Amino acid sequence: MGPTREQVVAHLIATGMAGQVATPRENNLDHYQRLAYRDPDYMFGLNPGREWDQDAILALMARKVGVDPRASFRYGADTIDPELTVAALDRYAARFDKALREKQRVLFATGHPRTLARLYQRLAAALVEAGGTGLEAGAGSGYDGYTRRGWQQLEVGFSLGVATLGDAGGAVHTHSDRPIRLVLAALEKAGEGMPDLVVADHGWCGGAAFAGVDAIGFADCNDPALFVGEEEGTVAVAVPLDDGIDPERYDLLGEYILGSGLA
Repeated sequence: MGPTREQVVAHLIATGMAGQVATPRENNLDHYQRLAYRDPDYMFGLNPGREWDQDAILALMARKVGVDPRASFRYGADTIDPELTVAALDRYAARFDKALREKQRVLFATGHPRTLARLYQRLAAALVEAGGTGLEAGAGSGYDGYTRRGWQQLEVGFSLGVATLGDAGGAVHTHSDRPIRLVLAALEKAGEGMPDLVVADHGWCGGAAFAGVDAIGFADCNDPALFVGEEEGTVAVAVPLDDGIDPERYDLLGEYILGSGLA
């Protein structure tokens, strides 16, 4: 048996994964505006309808994530409702359980390699143990791009079954959907077909969903694109949580997804 719903809620609050979170309100509003203006770096590979202005995005994020709904609240600490997180985790667990039961072909990937790769690696191992297939394609393919280390050659790589984008210094944080498009193209070229499921975040998740693949992902309260995608029916599940804390803190979520998430 995994942790109970009540234990997960308490853990989310204790770790700052939900409840009052580290992401400041001004950063949230800035990102909502950038998505409303259709900044490619904040669209995560999706193509939301034109009706998504900043007010509509804020209202959606208040309903699906639990941020403060007041447009007048512009500075300070914002919130993620832990009950909304666990409700989304239940939907996430149900979809992943289907992948386990049906021994599906699943691609795991992250734009948050420092914090979320460990959790996805655990899920990938569980899939393989259940007889499913963890997909790896497109390793070494890449493009030139800008990172915090400057202009770099970026390449897709895999570590323990999880895809990331990396430069000469290792795996990097990315919002881009270009890496998932490279992986999907490599699968098509190899005649393997699309994944049954993509377990990811950022542009890895949004880009897969836009390509018509079932995609489930985690997203912070300053990353509205996946929640818009879920609302539009493109993204299968978007789970609200702080995606930038210590990787070990997500272990309990892995236990919940693989254990009592459907209980």
